[in-house]
Amino acid sequence: MKLVGQSGKTARLPARPRGRYGVALAALMVAALGTACGSGEGGRPATKPEKPKTGSGAQGGAPALTPQQQRQALVAATKKWRLAKVPLTAPAAPTTKPEITTRDGFEVEDHEELGLPPVFTTIPTEENVVFLTIDDGAEKDPEFLKMMKELKIPYTAFVSDYVIRDNYAYFKEMQASGVTINNHTLNHRYMPALSYEKQRQEICGQQNTIHKEFGKAPTLFRPPYGNYNEDTLKAAKSCGIKYAPLWNAEAFPDKMDYREWDRDLHPGDIILTHFRGREDWKGTMPDMIRQVMKTVTDKGYAVARLEDYL
Repeated sequence: MKLVGQSGKTARLPARPRGRYGVALAALMVAALGTACGSGEGGRPATKPEKPKTGSGAQGGAPALTPQQQRQALVAATKKWRLAKVPLTAPAAPTTKPEITTRDGFEVEDHEELGLPPVFTTIPTEENVVFLTIDDGAEKDPEFLKMMKELKIPYTAFVSDYVIRDNYAYFKEMQASGVTINNHTLNHRYMPALSYEKQRQEICGQQNTIHKEFGKAPTLFRPPYGNYNEDTLKAAKSCGIKYAPLWNAEAFPDKMDYREWDRDLHPGDIILTHFRGREDWKGTMPDMIRQVMKTVTDKGYAVARLEDYL
């Protein structure tokens, strides 16, 4: 059994099951344009519908913003949240989704033959986009929600129930802004140390909890610590999981860490960070976002929504 770590070093583990372990969004919210349809009554022709007062991006009956107004709002939010530069806007989601396969060296035995969820760290794309993913859920900073909504930065959440169950409302507010709530197990345990059945309880149990609390079971799963084995992926598949994204970079309030030898970002890279605050980082989640966005924008990348590419 082969363990693959962020450092790229490998270690042999004698225990079964066999397999390798991989260690380790502006969210475009477009409101539908309402169309009024009238029908004639009493032989009279239908009344010409009024021009809708709402449009793309409008909410709650507010007039749609023009592209210039949207840009002005983004510039104002950039200044308010003290970002170094205005975030770049991601291109439209691809109409033809890229083929997602397991990264070399991250396979388990009979991975493809068994149709197990692919494990990957990067989305194959030529666009200058990266993807922001946030794990666990311990820190519930209301300023973070405001910041991400006003800056229109998309991201994907992977949550564990044991740290979010005290405040589902926080994550429901996140979901209402367009963020997908995904599976990070019930209790964030080290999966390879568990039996198949216990792994299945962790993953399927979280699927059920997310479905109950947020209305829909996800298709994305990230194993805690980025550790998994063949049983993990078999269990995940049995619970309805289609993808197991890991990461190629990790963000902190004061630095970025990278998996690759060149210590850099690449098109399609998935960035990991966590719902954490000053107790863990000596910084806030907004501090972390400022660091991420400075790095991403300086390198010419926009943050896109991961689910749009799957």
